[in-house]
This record gives sequence, C-alpha cells and structure tokens, in this order.
Amino acid sequence: MLGRAGRYLRASASVLALALWALSFCAHAAAEPPSGTGRVRVAQADALRASDHTRFVSMLADLHRDETSLGASDRRYLHLLDGWETSYNGRYAEAEIILRGVMAQADDDAVGTRAAAALMFSLGGQGKYAEAYAIATRAADGLPEVTDREARFVLLGNLSQMLTFAGEPQLGLKYADMMLKETPAGQSPCVAMVQRVTALEGARQLTSRSLELKQTIDICAADRQPVFANTISLILIDRLIAEHKLDQALAAVEHVTPGVVSSDYFSHLIDLASQRAQIYKAMGKDVEAEKAALEAVAMSHPGDMLEALRSAYRVLYSIEKSRGHHASALDYYERYVIQDQGYLRDANVRNAAYEAARQHFLAEKFETEGLSKQNRILRLQQALDANAVETSRLYVVVLVLVLVSIIFWMVRIKRSQLRFKWLSSCDGLTGIYHHQHFMSEAERALRTLEKRSGEACLLFLDLDHFKQVNDTYGHAVGDAVLKHVVAICKGQLRQADLLGRLGGEEFGMLLMDTPRLQGSVVVERLRLALAATPSVIDDQTISCTASMGLACTDNWGYDLQRLSRAADAALYAAKHMGRNRAVLDEGGADSAMPAHPPGTSASPRAV
Repeated sequence: MLGRAGRYLRASASVLALALWALSFCAHAAAEPPSGTGRVRVAQADALRASDHTRFVSMLADLHRDETSLGASDRRYLHLLDGWETSYNGRYAEAEIILRGVMAQADDDAVGTRAAAALMFSLGGQGKYAEAYAIATRAADGLPEVTDREARFVLLGNLSQMLTFAGEPQLGLKYADMMLKETPAGQSPCVAMVQRVTALEGARQLTSRSLELKQTIDICAADRQPVFANTISLILIDRLIAEHKLDQALAAVEHVTPGVVSSDYFSHLIDLASQRAQIYKAMGKDVEAEKAALEAVAMSHPGDMLEALRSAYRVLYSIEKSRGHHASALDYYERYVIQDQGYLRDANVRNAAYEAARQHFLAEKFETEGLSKQNRILRLQQALDANAVETSRLYVVVLVLVLVSIIFWMVRIKRSQLRFKWLSSCDGLTGIYHHQHFMSEAERALRTLEKRSGEACLLFLDLDHFKQVNDTYGHAVGDAVLKHVVAICKGQLRQADLLGRLGGEEFGMLLMDTPRLQGSVVVERLRLALAATPSVIDDQTISCTASMGLACTDNWGYDLQRLSRAADAALYAAKHMGRNRAVLDEGGADSAMPAHPPGTSASPRAV
C-alpha cells in the first residue's frame, strides 16, 4: 500500500492549487478604495482568510448579522467570501450556486475575477472539469496581452495548476517558474513556490530530502500562510511514507496536526487522518490505524472520490481481513475498489476535459475569426458598391479563403482525432498493435474463423539476446532494431494477418486462414529473413535472430488462451533448443499445456 501511494499526485495539493487564483488576488481587493465602513470590515475579513481562518469565520458571522446595513457592492463582496468559505469546507455544490450569483451581479472588476477563479475551484472539486478547464483556457488565452503584474501573476498560476492537474506537470512547472520570476514586488513568493512544488510532485521529481519542500514550508510559515505551509507538509509526509521512513513520517504528522486543526481545511483534515492510518498500519499498530482510518471516513461527504478515502478503506480492509472478519473486510474492500476506480477515472476525465476544452476553445476562436472575416467582407461590399463587378470578385475570393480555412481546420481537427484513436490501439514506438489491442483483435478474428471453420496459426516471436544490444549500443539503437524487425515481419505477412508487440522484444502474429503446413513455412521464411537482414545503424551492423513458437487451431481450437499457452510453450522450447529456431507445438486440443513444463503431453517440434 505504501508503495502505491507514490503513483498518485496528492489530491489535496492539486485541489488547493485550484484556489490559487482567488488567494493571489488579495492584493487587488485590498487595494480598492473602501466605499465605507462596510467595505473596510469585509476587506479586513478577506485579508485573514488564509492567515487566521478562525478569526475570519467569526468576522464573517458578524458581517452577516449586519448585512442589511451594507451597500450592494459590499454585499456582493461578502457573498464572494461566503462562496470561498463554502469551498474551503468541501461543500463545492453549494459554493457553485453562491459564486454564480456573485458573477451574475458583478462587473468586470476584482470581485468578478475572483469569483470566476473560485468557481473554477468549486467546479474542479465536483469533477466538472470541462467547465473548469474552459474558464482556465479562456483566461490563459489573454496572457500575452496582460501587462498588469498582479493580473499576469494570477494567470500564470492558473496555467500552472491547471496543466499540472491535467497530467501535464512539465508544462505546469514551466509556468510556475515564470510565476516565481514575476512575483509582484512586496509580495511573498509563497504561493508561487507552492505551485512549483505541486508541479514537481506531479512530475514525480520530489523526495523527502528535496530542498524545495523545506524552503517552501519555511517561507509560507514566515509569511503567515498556514494553509499553504500545511499543503507542502502533507506532500513531505507522503514522500516519507513512500520511502518507508515511518518514524519521521509520524513525527511530521504530530508536528503539523495543530496547524491543520487550527486552519480547519477539509482536504487537509481528511488527508492527515488518512496518512496517520497508513503510518500506524505500516508500524503494525492496528488499533491506532483503525481509529485514524474511521476518522477519515467520518469526515467525508456522500459521493466523495478522494485519495484519502481510498487509502483509509484499504487500511480498514487489511485490518478486518487480518482479524478474520471476512464480512466487514469484504465491505471495506468494495468501498476501496469504488474509490480506487473512481480516483483513476477522475484522473482520466481531467485529462480528457483539458484536451476537449483546448480543442473547443480553438474551434470557438476560429469561428469568431470566421465571423469577423465575414463582417469585413460586408463592409467592403458597401464601400465598393460603385464598382459591383470588382466587389463581387473580391467577395468570391475572400469567401473561398474562408471556406479553405474552415476545411483546413476541420482536416486538422479530424487528423487529431484519428491520431488519438491510433494511439489508443497501437504501440508508440513501432506503430503496430500494442499487447491489449492485439489480443482483443486476435480473439475477435478467431471467433470469426470458428464460425466458418477456417484455420489459423498463432506465432510468438522473441528476439535472441536483445538485452545485449541495448547494453552494448544503447536504447536508441535498440529501438531502431525493433523498428527494423517490425518492417521485416510486415514484409512476410499478408494484409489480413495481425501483428502486435506483446512487450519489450516479444511480438505476436496471427496468421489468418493458414493451415499448419503453410504456417510452418511462413515461420521458417520469417526466421531466415531476420537472420539474413542485419540492421545497419550509424555505420554499425547489428545482426539479430529470433526464437519462435507456433500453435495452430487444428490442434488447440479457437480459444485464444489455449493457443497462447501452446505458442508460449513452443517459444520456450525454441529458446532451450539453442535459440534462432522456430518450434511447432504438436500438442492435441485436449492436451494440458503448462507455461514452462519440463515435459508435456504435447511435444514441441522444430520446424
């Protein structure tokens, strides 16, 4: 369980980064001239949100008691803080309603801008990534024209956190570095450093000894930004857990607990309880681990899909299983699976939402440009009304250009869609089917053959001593050799045959409508072609041979698993018979074919 924790970007750190835009705009809010006593009180409460949350909540309650005495703009400002506080407590759906109300009333001012940023945070918390990324994409498009340092700082932070959250941490890190360099004068680098650490965590570049962690914690603590300091402390604890430094991790949990409790931030509270449960479970302290895990579960809201809940249910399942309480263990395991699948599905949805928002924005931008061109054409017609013939010609030319542009962009979008479809089914290096898609297509093809009593042969091919090629010439040359082998295989196969990369230097081929004798001929011809056609890369000649195993449907039927086991056994025999040979498995359809038997009822035969 501890090892797997490193595979996920900490949800609390990423989600907290979504609040960065709103947090960073404090300077604008404070800089606005107060319109009266009410505005002063609201601004004072605003300034305490992240530094003294308890006092902020108290001031918010006082302001609501006197809300009738506030002006319209001051009430809108107060409702913005209500939306922020509701999001802070994890009630994202309620926060969305409040913030949309603020945006509906606000002009294009600091309050409206902050409401849009806080709304993006709430949408992300609910998994409404498409709309959240649409807001971020529109804001980021205006970055080159932004000259105001505060506004540019906000936009850079928005770009960094959204790209990191969308599975593009290297791009997120790029914008975080720009954000750090462009931190406005007089403002602490805390928020920029937090964004940078979040991107580094997403890129899996942090360890518990990384200097960025301690530096960011110290700077944010000195700047009286406990929420940000706690965020980085939780990332540090994750690294300690992943590295199995349990005593240090527990000490860090105890150290950060008072600050997390004082800030009363929902994501931090549930993450801290989950971390404590993981640590105690790894230490063998099941009673303490169970207490902490149940505490994390009790904090959650219905429908939450959180890494903290996933870990908590995993701890509870392990404890109940070790106690022999199978019913409760099964219940916790089912909840763990729901969280685990939901968390992974959520990550995929984020990535897809980012790409969809980007494509949709480009399409909208192009549509706007197209309408603008049409308006210019109409104005040109009016100006050239005296010369109708020339105007008509110009109109046609421009219209053709617009149509060509539309067709060009439609072709580009279609090519992008086709490429995404290709990437989902093919190996990125060799361009042939990857393992999962090859097996799926092979199974479909075998079912088709079975219906019409056709014959087929399944061939597994493994390059001999390929590791020596990588060790001697490097992985770049090894990749070139793999591409060379694929080219030779394609030259020996027909269009109806299937070819896929099963992993590393192992390939699979399904020879359609091929009886046993013909299959053995094809295999031997392929083996000779590989041996006789070395790769020439950078003036280096690299010979490559292969061991092959062949299994046919006349003996093993049309079940892909049985064929695969037979072909794998034949391949295993080929390697033990000295490599650089093809072996035809002669087993019967009822023979038991273990993966690596010393002897079976089926005797592999060299082709």
